[in-house]
Amino acid sequence: MSGPLDRFERIVRSVGAKQPATCVSSQLAAPEPTEREEPHPFEARNIHPDFPVKVRKLFDDGYWEQSVFEAFKFLEKEVKRLGGLRGKTGYALMMEAFNEDRAKIKLNALITESEIDEQKGFKFIFAGAATGIRNPRGHEVDIGDTPDEALDYLGLASLLLRRLDSAGLR
Repeated sequence: MSGPLDRFERIVRSVGAKQPATCVSSQLAAPEPTEREEPHPFEARNIHPDFPVKVRKLFDDGYWEQSVFEAFKFLEKEVKRLGGLRGKTGYALMMEAFNEDRAKIKLNALITESEIDEQKGFKFIFAGAATGIRNPRGHEVDIGDTPDEALDYLGLASLLLRRLDSAGLR
């Protein structure tokens, strides 16, 4: 996977390699094939398109842990909005929002044992993501995520947002 600087270097080299046309026949010649550009890592990893623009900008600028933090903040705001919850954040918010006994956010009909287990499992995944991924990036000074780690975390945030989508909640 190439980073933003690698893409920039390819562009600069391709522009510098082109010579001005000296005759009409060279102007009519077929354009030289260009190197096929790789998709942005967000497209390659299918990162949810509803995240705020700043998530991608922070990632592109090399602020990977901040990008992850902003994505999980957005996810938390969506859970608050969908559940009509106020005054709670992180773990407590997720445990209340997805509580299978009195769910503010139902991911399914919560009738069968399997549906209840799914709700319970996602409650813990949402709560764990808030506690183990979002919170450290909000309270620590230097987490030091690599681009690949950040993309993995963003993939998880995307999965959780898509789970809300597939339940017809967004």
